[in-house]
Amino acid sequence: MARFSDEFIAAIKERNDIEAVISPYVDLRSRGRIMKGLCPFHNEKTPSFTVYLDTQSYYCFGCGAGGDIISFTMAMENLDYADAVTSLAQRSGLPLPEDGYDDGMARARRRMLEANREAARFYYKMLYENEGKTGLNYFLSRGLTHDTIRRFGLGFAPDRWDALTRHMRSLGYRDDELLSADLARKTKNGSIIDMFRNRVIFPIIDLRGSVIAFGGRVLDDSKPKYLNTSDTLVYKKSQGVFALNLAKRGTDRTLILCEGYMDVIAYHQAGFTNAVAGLGTAFTQEQAKLLSRYADEIILSYDGDEAGQKATKRTMGILEKTPVRIRVAKMTGGKDPDEIIKKFGKERMRAILSGAVNDIEFDLAGIKAGIDTSDSAGKVEYLNKAAEVLASYNDPISRDVYASKLSEELGVSKDAILAQVKRRKTAEKRKENREIYNSARSAAMGGQNSPNPDRKKNLRAAIAEETLISTLLSNPDFYKEIKDKLTKEDFATPFNYRLYSLIAKRIEDCRAVELSYFAGELTPQEMGYLAMLESKRSKLGNTKKECLDCVNVLKEERRIREQGDPSSMSDEQFLNLFKKN
Repeated sequence: MARFSDEFIAAIKERNDIEAVISPYVDLRSRGRIMKGLCPFHNEKTPSFTVYLDTQSYYCFGCGAGGDIISFTMAMENLDYADAVTSLAQRSGLPLPEDGYDDGMARARRRMLEANREAARFYYKMLYENEGKTGLNYFLSRGLTHDTIRRFGLGFAPDRWDALTRHMRSLGYRDDELLSADLARKTKNGSIIDMFRNRVIFPIIDLRGSVIAFGGRVLDDSKPKYLNTSDTLVYKKSQGVFALNLAKRGTDRTLILCEGYMDVIAYHQAGFTNAVAGLGTAFTQEQAKLLSRYADEIILSYDGDEAGQKATKRTMGILEKTPVRIRVAKMTGGKDPDEIIKKFGKERMRAILSGAVNDIEFDLAGIKAGIDTSDSAGKVEYLNKAAEVLASYNDPISRDVYASKLSEELGVSKDAILAQVKRRKTAEKRKENREIYNSARSAAMGGQNSPNPDRKKNLRAAIAEETLISTLLSNPDFYKEIKDKLTKEDFATPFNYRLYSLIAKRIEDCRAVELSYFAGELTPQEMGYLAMLESKRSKLGNTKKECLDCVNVLKEERRIREQGDPSSMSDEQFLNLFKKN
């Protein structure tokens, strides 16, 4: 089995968010910091497949499948460990650490970045040539200044089949390099022609200042309106954010998230230099994770039409899985930020941004639309839906504040609203716990198909072992408190001792103990068992005392095992069973 360094596996995890990996196969629904869906590994009607965003792991309480992005890829694609890691590396554009591979890949990446830089210079130069007048006039008609055009490196692709291709060849770039960078494409008859023709060009620049891709917009009604670079060695649209290289310089750690290039550029020209836009057709978890490194607050500034509001709701759901605060700006007076700034100026836009509402207020406004709250029936309908919204938020302070607002707005007792919220939360929790209990009982009790068949006959000891393992996965620093108190003989189940030993070895070597690092050591069934143990951490005390109590239980259970069958004991031996060591 191929071995990969911890650093490489960590890079795989960093670039492949578990929701993004699983969601193409499973329709996941958010429940706070976890997501649930129908298990792809067995038939079920009630969702028991659970994804834990905090630990980037999953576990099915129905069939016991579990693990992380690597084990999921192994199971879904029928791959072995090495091929699953390779697949995830390719998915995220991460070079594999093979002999000679890194150097060759690094050279190819450097060459592609150099080609993109030369292409950007060509497009910018063309904007100010006679061939580019229509492109320059378009930007000027949209209110952009020459300084803004220069700052964003905007350009124009001439209305010729091979203008860029000829230029790049003159600089020594081969056709295969232009094709790999998606700067050119091959026709059916084998000719190489430019990817972008007769379009204004928006270079996409990464955080290091390298040009990694391009977006091109038509100047007429032809389709597609926008043409974008496909994924390459240096560009993954699901991970890219337009203008973050400029917006990251802000000091207040607030970003304005827009839908497209022109909205971002209009914001920057008006002095709001913290505006960015996601790349690709839809905002992704990878983009959210990237933005959360540079922002404590994100203001969503999408179009005010129905499509924009749907995109806002979807993006909110993704951003809610990050630590950032979310607010939503309501586009009043225009369809988008670009139009509002042109019509009313930057002060109007500043007021709109200042008045942006938070995620709860946005949700409440959304469910209120179309409901007549002037009569009793409308009030009841709105309040029931509002209670459901508040119940979906775990922050009790937020629930209290908005219960007060609803009480004042509709003349209904705050206590009654909070009571309805509590009923919603209790019902949801009870349903979840019932599902977990019913499905987990058979998976966890052990049996002939369990990776730990000794569990059932050593239940008390096995539970103590599992508690220790679960706690160490979350609190590896506790290991030093128990390592000298436990031996192999204290464990009643060999499988749990194996798990404990693997974890202990990594802790002693000062290495991380996340699930990903065990995928190469355990079978898929064993990974599922370990994922199940990790999922229990929220139910545990996670204290050193709890660990020491488990050690004492294991000592007691060992003593009982070593005493033998009580029916064959003397009276004195039997009484010794109940004495402490």
